[in-house]
Amino acid sequence: MSDQNFKDYYQILGVEKNASPEDIKKAYYRLAHKYHPDKGGDEEKFKEINEAHQTLSNQEKKAQYDRLRTAFQGGYGGTERDFGFNPGEMNFDFNFGADRGFEDIIEQLEDLFNLDFGRHQSSWRQPSRTRDIQLSLQLSLAEVLYPQKKKVAFTKKGACSRCQGSGAEPETKMKECPACRGRGEVPKIETTIFGSFARYAPCPECHGRGKMPEKPCNVCQGSGIIEQEQEIEVPVPAGVDSGQILKFVGQGHTGSFGQPASDLYIKIIVRPDPDFQRHGDDLFRKVKIEFSDAVLGGKTKIKDLEGKEIEIKIPKGIKSGEILKIKNQGIPHFRRFGRGDLLLQIKIHIPSKLTPEQKKLIAKLQETGL
Repeated sequence: MSDQNFKDYYQILGVEKNASPEDIKKAYYRLAHKYHPDKGGDEEKFKEINEAHQTLSNQEKKAQYDRLRTAFQGGYGGTERDFGFNPGEMNFDFNFGADRGFEDIIEQLEDLFNLDFGRHQSSWRQPSRTRDIQLSLQLSLAEVLYPQKKKVAFTKKGACSRCQGSGAEPETKMKECPACRGRGEVPKIETTIFGSFARYAPCPECHGRGKMPEKPCNVCQGSGIIEQEQEIEVPVPAGVDSGQILKFVGQGHTGSFGQPASDLYIKIIVRPDPDFQRHGDDLFRKVKIEFSDAVLGGKTKIKDLEGKEIEIKIPKGIKSGEILKIKNQGIPHFRRFGRGDLLLQIKIHIPSKLTPEQKKLIAKLQETGL
């Protein structure tokens, strides 16, 4: 670990060193909500935020971390007094008796700083995540009224059909990897302020399998994976809105050599409608009515979001700008029962041109004080 790689947990959470536990908690919740993978956030960033919170929210770990942070800020060239770092103050158990020993120190360091000093040599064998696929899907406003099934085409990495993902040319054998001698892992030295430690990493030659094909597949060149054109039918629930992200587990890239498949994320984009605007799950539009209908009441016809003609009752005495609410005629609530409302804003039509007869009638009304 170098000072360039040292993680500043205060900077990650965006708080000062003297921040209160409440400030740390608030910063964590805000960032966790923003970067949560289920909301389309950055998974690595989310892990880093969670790591910072776990350390700074624990008073003992925070005190130990602060001392180590001071050491990095002060540099390695000085003495303990120069930068205020004293390994004896780190509160690790240095008892080298029969029951405890150096392994305990390393375990405490790993627990505090999420390091791996090679004690668990097979820990890297946990399958790593393959990169997720992120796409966008455009819908009209009318299409969100009902559940949809949309075909989505994209390019993904899938298992090679020639070698079935093994990376070997058909009817050829696998051989032991000469780089790792079949172990699938190679030692790697990491230097920290506590000294140099050996850890193990996946062999870069065989990708952790411990074996290699005698003759690599002619199609995938031994990787076991090729890019493929894919078309899937995506179920889209009613009531989705712009910015929502649908997650489909295991529908992303195929993992190579036993790695799990990644996920597919589809971001919804709802195109604007020329007549209707969406406000939450309510639909809003303007409706023009005649002056006589505003005064005496009446009926008018409009087309709904699907293009169907519906009749609207106009109450007498309605004013321009007033809202008529038609319940349960809006957008379906996302994944729950019910719908929003249809809101109609009344605009009274004032004609710019009148026939001679209409002018006479308006004049008579004017004489009556109307």
